[in-house]
Amino acid sequence: MLAKAAGLPADEVVVDLEDGVAVDAKEEARGRLADATARGTLAVRINGIGTPWWEDDLAAVAGLRPDVVVLPKAESADHVRAVAELLPDGVGLEVQIESARGLVEVERIAALGPPLEALVFGPGDFAATLGVPVLTIGAGTFEYALARISVAAHAFGLQAVDGPYADLADVDGLRRTARAALAHGFDGKWVLHPDQIAPVEDVFTPSAEELARAHRILAAADGVTRIDGDMVDLATKRLAAAVLARGGEWVPGGG
Repeated sequence: MLAKAAGLPADEVVVDLEDGVAVDAKEEARGRLADATARGTLAVRINGIGTPWWEDDLAAVAGLRPDVVVLPKAESADHVRAVAELLPDGVGLEVQIESARGLVEVERIAALGPPLEALVFGPGDFAATLGVPVLTIGAGTFEYALARISVAAHAFGLQAVDGPYADLADVDGLRRTARAALAHGFDGKWVLHPDQIAPVEDVFTPSAEELARAHRILAAADGVTRIDGDMVDLATKRLAAAVLARGGEWVPGGG
């Protein structure tokens, strides 16, 4: 799996030491970190604070020096700070918000600053802490959590990343959850299987029609005007610039 992941066209590969590894295989998994590579960003998800493994995980990370460490089940700024203080220089930190307590603390967590780079929503554990009656990770309704995480992330210059959708055969459900995250301003979404990469990228990548419309909006005269039947003003131009930026186009003064 590590060898296959190394060649996948994903923006980030997250090597898991936490929930994806059985208790009796933690040390073995940690010993395989040296085999991990990625075309893009290489991340390692350690075990959470309060477990017997998290400090040994970080010691192993010091040898590998991945691009990013992912801290699961963060529930306070103190949790995040404890990990950040042990990270090697140059290694970023992503924090998973996966519980009611974590969501209550999300603004304080987001305010910590470097090396924190992203907030990642964990829908499975979050649903469990609320007693949401679903049996598939990613199923359920999380409008409030998505909105609050997105606001906290962008208020402090962080990325907001949605968690996975575990029904690997349900592409429509995957797209639906990806669209919901995008509608709340999220920058991307985790996937669990290579077949999920393309559908998620398709949702988060502006279409040719959207890019063309964004260009028309930016080319409009200043002040209030109409483009394709819609009222356009400076705020609309900021929206257009954001769409173009998501499509990889830099817009001078686009914010």
